[in-house]
Amino acid sequence: MRLLFPSFLIVSTQAFLAPRSIHRANSSLHAAGGRISVRPIGIGSSSPSTVLTNFDLETVHDTSDEWIRTRTGIEERRVLVHDGTRKVVHEDGGEKAERETLRTLGIDAAKNAIQMSKVNPEDIHLVICATSSPDDLFGDAPSIAAAVGCSTRTVAFDLTAACSGFLFAIVTAGMYLENGACKNALVLGADALTRWVDWDDRNTCILFGDGAGAMVLTNTKSDEAQGDNEEDGFGILGYSMHSNGGGYDDLTCLYRGEPKKITTPGEGTVVHDGSYDLMTMNGRKVYSFATREVPAVLEEALENAGMTVDQVDHLLLHQANIRIMEVVADRLGISMDKVITNLYKFGNTSAASIPLALDEAVRSGRVKKGDVIACAGFGAGLSWGAAILKWG
Repeated sequence: MRLLFPSFLIVSTQAFLAPRSIHRANSSLHAAGGRISVRPIGIGSSSPSTVLTNFDLETVHDTSDEWIRTRTGIEERRVLVHDGTRKVVHEDGGEKAERETLRTLGIDAAKNAIQMSKVNPEDIHLVICATSSPDDLFGDAPSIAAAVGCSTRTVAFDLTAACSGFLFAIVTAGMYLENGACKNALVLGADALTRWVDWDDRNTCILFGDGAGAMVLTNTKSDEAQGDNEEDGFGILGYSMHSNGGGYDDLTCLYRGEPKKITTPGEGTVVHDGSYDLMTMNGRKVYSFATREVPAVLEEALENAGMTVDQVDHLLLHQANIRIMEVVADRLGISMDKVITNLYKFGNTSAASIPLALDEAVRSGRVKKGDVIACAGFGAGLSWGAAILKWG
């Protein structure tokens, strides 16, 4: 991976802290709306067993724990390793070593979310897996749905929106639920971007980790019609999503392919042996994009929810860099005490980062029933979006 300049790691935070004016850009594509009649009822996550600390990376590159920590907020990350295995406890109590892959992480995260939701897997009618790095290029969602016990009538597909993926996926699932197409949905965010970073580049290999998170959503429209759910207002209260292909070149992982000549009549035909290049990123532009657009899209989502910043209990951003979180929180006038983050131990896990952090916050008791969470994702595309959730 070649970073043009790692300025988003080292740029002075003070340059972005004032004033608190919110920039609103005209995006080439924009979708937004108010409340969606769905309710989040389960959350789960899973991460690889292999941990790489900053101290480990000191033996690989001319870097230090202090340098990485102060510029990114990251202390360690979980990574999928070649031929990695994990111990699995079966129903009979026996243990067995199985391959650890992005798919198995997704399965574990999904099972944890389903267990919390108390929904029968056969009653989940939609499965969406937000990922840019599936084990299977044709999609991981159908096999994950089968592995967790969903029925053969369940619709399952992958969605690709990079680090915005989970945010886009819960809104997409919400639309299917609200229009009555299904009652319950399972949404995953799962990525293994350590497969696509340049481990010879010290400026980028420090940033990424692997993981998976999942959420179960249920349709509440029938409850509202009966007057059972009018006052609680749980679920997606408002959202706003953008994309702008004008920033496409700022963060990419492009198809490469190697030429392969096949002996067709005449001079033959040169086709491709498929492969992808490593990620490339313009750090300065991505940092500026995130600190400019994320506060604005969060305000759009709050406006669509009919709410103000003062009503937000928690701010949950894509876990990319602690400095981005500090700038966004400051521009919105939100205290860092309200920011949910576990970046320090997972790094940037792309589409998995929001559910990974939310799962930890819910299970630790930090996020309680009825809490309002302002969520935002941002990344390649360029894409960015926000949703206001009321947990419960």
